[in-house]
Amino acid sequence: MTILIEQLEFGVEVGTEAGEKKVFEDEKELVLDDGLFVVPHTNSFGQTFRDYDAEGERQPSVEIFYQINHINQTYDFVQRMREEYSKLNRVEMSIWECCELLNEVVDESDPDLDEPQIEHLLQTAEAIRKDYPNEDWLHLTGLIHDLGKVLLLPSFGELPQWAVVGDTFPVGCAFDQANVHHKYFKENPDYYNPAYNTKFGVYSEGCGLENVMMSWGHDDYMYLVAKENNCTLPSAALFIIRYHSFYALHKAGAYKHLMNEEDVENLNWLQVFNKYDLYSKSTVRIDVEKVKPYYLSLIEKYFPSKLRW
Repeated sequence: MTILIEQLEFGVEVGTEAGEKKVFEDEKELVLDDGLFVVPHTNSFGQTFRDYDAEGERQPSVEIFYQINHINQTYDFVQRMREEYSKLNRVEMSIWECCELLNEVVDESDPDLDEPQIEHLLQTAEAIRKDYPNEDWLHLTGLIHDLGKVLLLPSFGELPQWAVVGDTFPVGCAFDQANVHHKYFKENPDYYNPAYNTKFGVYSEGCGLENVMMSWGHDDYMYLVAKENNCTLPSAALFIIRYHSFYALHKAGAYKHLMNEEDVENLNWLQVFNKYDLYSKSTVRIDVEKVKPYYLSLIEKYFPSKLRW
């Protein structure tokens, strides 16, 4: 499928005429004006989104997180994690049951949000639903894209934050400068391994991202869960789930030499999705019981009643 992506100016309503700006009193809130989601200037802490250098209460812990993440996310580590978690032998539960499990999860790598993840999932899904009412698969993708963060919980191995959340990146090839806090990769053993530290590493040009090992975390885990449980979501949805934290690609354009034609097509949808995933993080509350029946109907449409996790 082919889509057209409008260029958006932060803080400007989609569809307004050139030069005409709408000003909102509280840009921390999820603004839905005339059914359209409006990109705010600042996050819940009053800072620019994804500003990893901004001084604030979470800045030191976020940088420490990325230091540990970049040191430990090696090619061998990812292979071990994928082998272990692809067994899907830990829990059997529905998608909605998994959503409810996230109430106690807070992502320590995120400089924009410190609310329980269930709030973010519903904010994302509802913002997408307003702007793309006919793309129900995209609504559901918004709801489930972060469900892999259950890896932080005891029944899923209680993995450390650095092995679950944060920006993702390919392993098995050179770490691109576009990756946040790139300097810490110098402490990763793969940085000096000639098999892994070249532009292509163990891959080839145009091999396709499906054949590329990504740093291990909630993205790859939820992708495995959806794929192995035979969900019927389109390939664009699985692409969004697996690569929504791959900011070096969809924000900076890095690693495109590894993409194939299907990746290029699906990247269009990921860039649409990213606006809602990133900028819908706000203080607004969603009435869970009000929207629950709609999302249960989508879950029934695209997933089995129980999934292996």
